[in-house]
Amino acid sequence: MNKFLVIIIALAALFAGMFLFNKFQHQPLEQPQYSLYYQQSRTLKPFKLTASNGETFTNKNLQGKWSWVFFGYTSCPDVCPTTLQELNFIYDDLKKVSSKVQVLFVSVDPQRDTQEKLSQYIAYFNKAFIALRAGHEVLFPFARNLGLMYAIVDNNQATAGDNNSESYLVDHSASMVLINPQGNIAAIFKPEIAIGKVPSIDGEKLVSDFAKIVALASI
Repeated sequence: MNKFLVIIIALAALFAGMFLFNKFQHQPLEQPQYSLYYQQSRTLKPFKLTASNGETFTNKNLQGKWSWVFFGYTSCPDVCPTTLQELNFIYDDLKKVSSKVQVLFVSVDPQRDTQEKLSQYIAYFNKAFIALRAGHEVLFPFARNLGLMYAIVDNNQATAGDNNSESYLVDHSASMVLINPQGNIAAIFKPEIAIGKVPSIDGEKLVSDFAKIVALASI
C-alpha cells in the first residue's frame, strides 16, 4: 500500500475518533425525574441549631457535603420512623454516589425533644445520622427558607403545662431537602401519597435522582 493512501486512512481514522469524542462529550446529562430540582440552587440563609451531642450546627457544617434534611419529632407515630428507616436502608447507596453525605433530622418539637432524647432516638436508626434542635424562633424561618412547614396541632396543650401537655401532635412536611456542598438548596423530594398508606419517599427513586444531581453538579 502506498504511503499516501496510508496517510489518508490514518487522518480519516483520527477525524472520526475526534467526531465521536466530541459527540459523547457534549451529550446532555439526564435530568432528575422524581424531585423538584433547582438548576440554580437556592440560597440558604444563616441559621444556628444544636446537635444532639450538644455542639452548635450552622451553615459551616454543610460545606463540602451533600446534606439530606428531614423535619420530624420523636413522638411522631408514622412518617418519621418510616422515613428514617428508609434512609437507613439506602444510606450505603447514597454514599456510593458521593462519600460526602450526611443525614440531618431536625426536630420540630423542642419542648419534648431534649438533647438526650434526640440522641437516643436517632442512634436507633443510624449512629451516623445527626439530630438537631432549636427554639421555634429559629425553626420557623429555617423551615420557610427550606420550603417546608410544621404546626403544633394544639398549642394550648403544648404550652399550658397541664396533664395533657405531652399528648399533642405536630403536623410537618414529609418532604426531604437536599443541600449541595456549597450549602445551598439543590432539590426537594416529596413523598408519594396513597390512600390508607403513610406518606413516604421511595428510596430507589431518591438514589437515582441523587446520582443525576451529583453528575450535573460536576459539569
